[in-house]
This record gives sequence, C-alpha cells and structure tokens, in this order.
Amino acid sequence: QAPDSFPPLRNEAAVHVLRGRMKGIQGHCNSCYMDAALFSLFSCTSVLDSMLFKPFPLCDRNVQSILRDEIVNPLRKTGFVRAGSVMHLREQLTEKGQCSSFTNAEKDPEEFLNLIMHQVLGIEPLLKLQSGGQKEQDCYCYQIFMDKQEDLVVPDVQQLVEHSFLSSDLKLVEIPSCFIIQMPRFGKEYKMFSKIIPSLELDITDLLLDSPRECCVCGDVATLECS
Repeated sequence: QAPDSFPPLRNEAAVHVLRGRMKGIQGHCNSCYMDAALFSLFSCTSVLDSMLFKPFPLCDRNVQSILRDEIVNPLRKTGFVRAGSVMHLREQLTEKGQCSSFTNAEKDPEEFLNLIMHQVLGIEPLLKLQSGGQKEQDCYCYQIFMDKQEDLVVPDVQQLVEHSFLSSDLKLVEIPSCFIIQMPRFGKEYKMFSKIIPSLELDITDLLLDSPRECCVCGDVATLECS
C-alpha cells in the first residue's frame, strides 16, 4: 500500500515507471475489464482524482480508500498493482452492488463504472447525450457501436467516435468534463479491428449540439448540416 498521494505519471516518467515486465495491474479471475478501466482512468491523468478524495454525498469511504491507497497510488508510485488489491475492491463492490459475480466473472466495463461512480461514490453523470432530438440521456461513459466499415482498416479513435455518433444520430449536449470512451467490443472468435490508433487529442466540434461551425464551402457560419 502507498498511503501518500502520488500525481499521475507524465511523459518520460510514465515510460520509466510503466514500461517492462511486472508492470501495470496484475490480472486474476477475469479481472481484465476492471484492470484496463482502472489503468486508463488513473495511471496518467488526474481528471477523475475527485473519485479518490472528494467526500460525495453517497460516497462509501471504504471503497474510496481501497481505490486510492491500494490501487491508484501504488500504480503511480511503482507502476505495479497486485491482484489481491483489485480483488479487495471487487469484494467491496460485490457487497455494494448485490451481485455475487463481481469477484469471479468478466463484466462489461460500463457496468463496473456505473456501479462504482453512481451507486458507491455518488458522482453525477459525466456525459449528456441527445439522439435525434429526443430527451437527454445521462451516462458515465460512451461505448462505440458501429457496423463494419470496409474503408476503416486501422482506424483512430477520432474516426470511430465520429462514425459511431453519426450512425446513431447522437450529439453531445454540452462539452463533457471527462469523456470516457469504450472501444468496439470483440471476443476470441471475432475482432472488428486488429488495431486502433489512439488519438492523443479529440476534436468534438462536430459532435456538439447547436455548436456554431464553419461552412466547408464559403467559410461563413454554417446554417445547414449534411450528414
């Protein structure tokens, strides 16, 4: 355990601490969905550090301390988290979520995020989405759904998000404080993409509802949008 607080890893420090054997979060008993989510959310960014420190109205301080002291701080300090620490968190989530399979079965990352953010810590939803002028939907992450695109062989995240929003007729109601994106799912038998290139920056201009944008023909403020 690392009781002190450590900032997220950046640049050369991230490479030095996280690269090599016995680095990352040790997998055990179908924990890959949670390991990958925790690593993505905390290893190199502080956007969600409020989950570790802020006493939210419904916040379970025991879960918060396990997350902070047994997982995030060791990951940032040494680049390694043992499987027992993640299992400790899974046991606590099993009690809070009233779902006995959290300790042994593979789950969808969205199910894990909804449980820990909403039911355990009481955080407000991070995203507001609207589909085809319908009522707003609140959520904590966005999972990319799309049909196979023959022209996208090795896509980047920007392309996948834009294709997914377009095919689902979705818009972001407001600029999110944190935009958690789950890549297309795949199993042992089928992978939609063999590789996805990470987009280090994400341009959400065309994804925002009622956002003023430039006309691609004349350069003035656009009045029409063609999908």
